[in-house]
Amino acid sequence: MPKNSKVTQREHSNEPVTESVADLLAHEEPVDYRHSVLNVAAENWNKQQDGEGGGEDRPAWNSKLQYILAQVGYSVGLGNVWRFPYLCQKNGGGAYLVPYLVLLIIIGLPLFFLELAVGQRIRRGSIGVWNYVCPRLGGIGFASCLVCLFVGLYYNVIIGWSIFYFFKSFQHPLPWSECPILKNGTVAVVEPECEKSSATTYFWYREALDISNSISESGGLNWRMTICLLAAWSIVGLAMIKGIQSSGKVMYFSSLFPYVVLICFLVRGLLLRGAVDGILHMFTPKLDKMLDPLVWREAATQVFFALGLGFGGVIAFSSYNKQDNNCHFDAALVSFINFFTSVLATLVVFAVLGFKANVMNEKCVIENAEKILGYLNHKILSHEIIPPHVNFSHLTAKDYSEMYHVIMTVKEDHFQELGLDPCLLEDELNKSVQGTGLAFIAFTEAMTHFPASPFWSVMFFLMLINLGLGSMIGTMAGITTPIIDTFKVRKEALTVGCCIFAFFVGLIFVQRSGNYFVTMFDDYSATLPLTVVVILENIAVAWIYGTKKFMQELTEMLGFRPYRFYFYTWKYISPLCMAGLMTASIIQLGLHPPGYSAWIREEATEKFLFYPPWAMGILISLIILATLPLPVVFILRQFHLVSDGSNALSVTYKKGRMMKDISNLEDNDETRFILSKGPSETPSPMPTHRSYLGPGSTSPLEMSTVANGRYSSDYLMATTPESEL
Repeated sequence: MPKNSKVTQREHSNEPVTESVADLLAHEEPVDYRHSVLNVAAENWNKQQDGEGGGEDRPAWNSKLQYILAQVGYSVGLGNVWRFPYLCQKNGGGAYLVPYLVLLIIIGLPLFFLELAVGQRIRRGSIGVWNYVCPRLGGIGFASCLVCLFVGLYYNVIIGWSIFYFFKSFQHPLPWSECPILKNGTVAVVEPECEKSSATTYFWYREALDISNSISESGGLNWRMTICLLAAWSIVGLAMIKGIQSSGKVMYFSSLFPYVVLICFLVRGLLLRGAVDGILHMFTPKLDKMLDPLVWREAATQVFFALGLGFGGVIAFSSYNKQDNNCHFDAALVSFINFFTSVLATLVVFAVLGFKANVMNEKCVIENAEKILGYLNHKILSHEIIPPHVNFSHLTAKDYSEMYHVIMTVKEDHFQELGLDPCLLEDELNKSVQGTGLAFIAFTEAMTHFPASPFWSVMFFLMLINLGLGSMIGTMAGITTPIIDTFKVRKEALTVGCCIFAFFVGLIFVQRSGNYFVTMFDDYSATLPLTVVVILENIAVAWIYGTKKFMQELTEMLGFRPYRFYFYTWKYISPLCMAGLMTASIIQLGLHPPGYSAWIREEATEKFLFYPPWAMGILISLIILATLPLPVVFILRQFHLVSDGSNALSVTYKKGRMMKDISNLEDNDETRFILSKGPSETPSPMPTHRSYLGPGSTSPLEMSTVANGRYSSDYLMATTPESEL
């Protein structure tokens, strides 16, 4: 290795090495397939032998704070701002928080801790980790890469939408604050589609998306969104190449800025009329919802998405930690921050929804009051049935409700013909605003009523872009890192190629029916495959490697024994819960045909439609393709159709490493390499695996290791704190 490299500097100096997230992920070590095979025999990981086998020259985080901010930036994303609040609103407000918190504790936290631990212990990316634990389950890493690809394709489209709104925000008044006026000669009328819905809804569906009536109507490309998608992929590509987090100040800004914006929005939202109604609605639990299995299934799915389980980014980030890092504390801290962020965003959303519900309820009262006045003028209703204290010029929701019930009682037989609405605030609060609608309809509605509304709009969509980019960096790293590991391609060329490929494939999302494809990918491309991936991760560690041995390894690595709680969750509770979740998802998919909410232009309303057969084919293909590496890799290695790691693959690794590092070999090592009769006799880059002998034990191999070999006293041992070197 060059003497002036960052890694060499780190080995021979106590100075910290500044590494960007993108730079760190480009240093992934090759997979040690040969050593991983030995774990199939249920042998323990040997800290002294393999703890740094893949990481002796591995770069490290500049500081613990930088690492925590990177994990928070990766796990906290757009889903915290709209997916969690939407599910909370849809599933009974406070009633949803209970199953989410329960599942976070018994599934989310243990599995997040597990991913942090294996990444830190083995010090490799997702493919390397699971090949190391059990080669027959090596497909876990490849499945994670495909899921990252599917998520990245549509996730960047949402960043493109945010970019569109960001640039539209530099106007006063905001372009979505009022309905457009159409002129027909001398007559000016409000756009019918906008009048039937609202100004923000019209701008979202017509001006931004120009959406078609169904997924079957392509309608051609939306050129404005195509440009925004190109800009989004350009930003992601530059961020991956340059490393947007190379500077600690940039990382601190990107991780902390969303909290500043959310807190400002919360303070401003609480000052809005009706905000308290929304907050009370959030914390008022509907206990009947807690008995609905669907609520628990959606809560478990959100836990996976919120913490980034199964994507591989968590493992990759933790693999750059020191061996003695307290990853248990990290798991608890990041899980709490993630939950806090979701609740904070939900408070903001429900405050805004409370305000919006009051506005829509007042609009409903005014429209129905005009109907009643018309009925009174045409003698359809008698003035005598109107309560004397009712003032139509200042009609309140309470007065209208009283008048509504009187009319319903008097005109019981013909009440339906009047077409009056009850205008209940509770009904408005219960109306589900789907994921993207929360950001691009509900929030934009609220911002039109803020003083200095363009400023708040710019801040909000800048926050969305920032959150999206933070998650996209981790998602893209889950795709590029394994390719860089395996084929040793240049990071810059691979990143540019991936972005160009993803942009052209992503054009399917920026046609006029593109929003429906975003919904399809969001609902089905990752949910079931992620569940399968996380189940197999849990089984690989808890049942194949062994929970007791894994707990012992953690005890040696952390310096204390983790709670018995983790033993039982890893061994029994988490696998059973996730198996139940997967079964429920499959049953739900079979009993209820998948569908989507389509915007019908003529009716100016959403309508639920089922996917046509060809769309169902795409949907099922996404699920099959994402999970296909799991059985394929298992079959190939089970029946020895490809090397299981004991021959060719390890030779490739050894030759690559030895040829790369031959200039650094001592004479004895170089001679042994040159005099080997064949690749099979080449010295292994890692010593032979030994059975676990217990804490403080010493293997014969360690005692016989010569000073000038690879495992000399200069080699960083897992039990030696880096501060002592």
